[in-house]
Amino acid sequence: MAATVFASCLFIGLPTITVAGSEDVVVEDAWSRASIGINRPGAAYMTLRNTGTDPVTLVGLETPLAMMPDIHETTTDANGVSSMAPAGDIMVPPGETVSLEPGGLHAMLMRLQIKMVEGETFPLTLNFADGGALTVDVPILGIAARGPEG
Repeated sequence: MAATVFASCLFIGLPTITVAGSEDVVVEDAWSRASIGINRPGAAYMTLRNTGTDPVTLVGLETPLAMMPDIHETTTDANGVSSMAPAGDIMVPPGETVSLEPGGLHAMLMRLQIKMVEGETFPLTLNFADGGALTVDVPILGIAARGPEG
């Protein structure tokens, strides 16, 4: 039945659902800061660039470094008070970039399993709505780093 409906949509010109491929995502400038221990969450930052012609949606993260990695967003209210909350799925429009950076969207690494040590790297897997995944080796910079250059 589903195949008949799909074929009918193609025949009469109705729109069909397409899912952009995670293979169209390029990760640039990935970095993180060293942690003091494992009691506080870590964070990772990077730029996601969609080189394709369709939107791509980031739906989750995985890393052996943390039991609860998630995308969070920092916001600041009119009184200057900042707070963080889960951001949910992140859509990257075609031909555009989304930055995960301090003070905005970022990969929050909760329940660290090991200390984040300057000079080391860790794998961070980005999971996409199309079922694809992209693993990035994230370098750990000094505890006071402000960007990918340190």
